[in-house]
Amino acid sequence: MKLLEGKTALVAGVANKRSIAWGIAHALHQHGAQVALTCVQSASRRVRKLGTEIGTDIVVPCDVRDDAAIEASFDQIGAAFGGKLDILVHSIAFARLEDMGGEFIAVDREGWNLALEISAYSLVAMARAARPYLVNAGGGSILTMSFVGGVRVAPSYNIMGIAKAALESAVRYLAYDLGPDKIRVNALSPGPILTSSSMVVDRFDDALDATRRRAPLLENITAEDVGNVAVLYASDLSRMITGYSIRIDSGIDILAAGSGAHPRAQEGKPDDS
Repeated sequence: MKLLEGKTALVAGVANKRSIAWGIAHALHQHGAQVALTCVQSASRRVRKLGTEIGTDIVVPCDVRDDAAIEASFDQIGAAFGGKLDILVHSIAFARLEDMGGEFIAVDREGWNLALEISAYSLVAMARAARPYLVNAGGGSILTMSFVGGVRVAPSYNIMGIAKAALESAVRYLAYDLGPDKIRVNALSPGPILTSSSMVVDRFDDALDATRRRAPLLENITAEDVGNVAVLYASDLSRMITGYSIRIDSGIDILAAGSGAHPRAQEGKPDDS
């Protein structure tokens, strides 16, 4: 059963085959959606090649720090989709490498502004540009990508934790504004996933190991898992759910602080992710 047959979707932030955005784009396509992609200019050639794998040639470079560029991108995508859009997936985050390690207190004003502008404000700007196309479709779903570091301290995640906190707050305010238009806004908050970006985070391997040994499901999360949840929240099955952050973390979020390895960890299936 294809949950998204006949729907149009824009996935913003595809970088490569290991990116969460690509896992989502692939899953949306598998469930029948016609998918467009946006990316940074430097990745456009690579993303165009990926687009052929999901049957799309709608790949639009977009600088999310430039409102005019965002509007132009949506004009182009809207025209390709006949003036309608059912699904917007925002999977965009960035911080300087020097702000992703050491003490958080060292972040300067420039690093703060850069991370929050790209990682949080870009959702607001893209939602505003997408709104008329979503309205033309009779409503739809906006999804963005968060992380537990936005609500609890994840050492070395630093400024990105602040950006994710701002992002989740923006989700709630956007959900309130856009609800009357039948536009839902939610965040997906995966556990640690091995991507090109995650590898720069200090002690990331420890986070993967902790999930594998402590989480109830005794398994790490993949981009495919996130894609499957995105399909659910992009589909009409979730039409009455908005303003929430949904954990996709093998259940580790339910554990109390100090919880050790699951007593059945050695019985769990091997996980080499």
